[in-house]
Amino acid sequence: MKKYAIVGAGGRAYGMFAKPFSTELKGVAELVGVYDVNPVRAEMLGRQAGGAPVFGDFDAMLRETKPDAVIVTTPDSLHDHYIIRALEAGCDAVSEKPMTTSAEKTRAIIEAERRTGKRVVVTFNCRFMPYVVRIKELIREGAIGDILHVAMEWSLDTSHGADYFRRWHRQMKNSGGLLVHKSTHHFDMVNWWLDDEPESVFARGARLFYGPTRDNRGERCLTCEHRQSCEFYFDITASEFTRSFYRDAEAHDGYVRDRCVFGDDIDIYDTMSLNVRYAKGTLFTYSLNAYSPYEGWKATFVGTKGRIEAEERHSGPDHDAGHDIIRLYNRRNELVTMRSRKASGDHGGGDQRLRRMIFAGDVPDPLGQMAGSRAGAMSLLIGAAANESIESGRPVAISDLLQSPEPVSH
Repeated sequence: MKKYAIVGAGGRAYGMFAKPFSTELKGVAELVGVYDVNPVRAEMLGRQAGGAPVFGDFDAMLRETKPDAVIVTTPDSLHDHYIIRALEAGCDAVSEKPMTTSAEKTRAIIEAERRTGKRVVVTFNCRFMPYVVRIKELIREGAIGDILHVAMEWSLDTSHGADYFRRWHRQMKNSGGLLVHKSTHHFDMVNWWLDDEPESVFARGARLFYGPTRDNRGERCLTCEHRQSCEFYFDITASEFTRSFYRDAEAHDGYVRDRCVFGDDIDIYDTMSLNVRYAKGTLFTYSLNAYSPYEGWKATFVGTKGRIEAEERHSGPDHDAGHDIIRLYNRRNELVTMRSRKASGDHGGGDQRLRRMIFAGDVPDPLGQMAGSRAGAMSLLIGAAANESIESGRPVAISDLLQSPEPVSH
């Protein structure tokens, strides 16, 4: 049974790893240590994981517990720091997406992986969602021939989408913006579906909805004089989790979880569109906005033999229909409609399936769902290239960002 340590005691670490270690992963994998700069959150995470030891020093945790791998769930801009330190200590690393936030940090992780011979795994749970897997199977089977064009529209609603503008994600230096933090999921899906790598990116982006766009605003929801009338009011004390994990822990690190979504310091985009060219010639168009009335995505694949249309709703009208639909059009003017029951579990059933493959290691992987540093790099670099393209107004080549040999392939 392998041993694991966690660095970063936030919401994702709590739901994705800590609780499962004391339930579904019990007897399969062992959590031997938890570290976070905030001792309150670290202690609570340790308790949720069945009493895992908590450490006040990351290196001491590694020396004393000697884990096989370190699970990195810190803010995105710190991923590289802890991934590299784990590798250099002789551990593998399991990183939440995105693997990191910039091309420079990507290169450093790849170099450390090569130098140490240890392995980085990136947790792309979308690859494990049964609906997403079925699309992969159809493409792989040649249902519509060679893919020539992909279009994807992703909409975040004003519950989920707004939350990125309350938290640490609201600043580029922490998250790389939504094109890195959030869209890395979507870019990896397309990379995986196509079994191809991006070559160049051209993008546009703007902050049109959040940020300093209204006069009635404050520093944070808890103390805001407009909380009675603001549709974006978030009560950090309403749930036991947000109260104990964040409000009660503020004094230790100064992190405020309920900042105003119309704050002056917000510098990430809320409206984005881009074009990507792939190595095999496929063209990909993508858009993301963070203020939609409903949440979900639509994707269209056009190939030499037909067309696939897929759509998934996460909130709003009809989001709980109970099934997902894939429409396949062929060149004989025929339509095949496939209906699949929505999977249960977090993230469309992806989280539990991903955990099983990572920690139990007894699940076959014929579709290449496990992702390493190569996949981590190729997804986040689309976002990094898009950010650079938005700033420069020019297309950006992925090879220019990498500036080094290809990432390690396991």
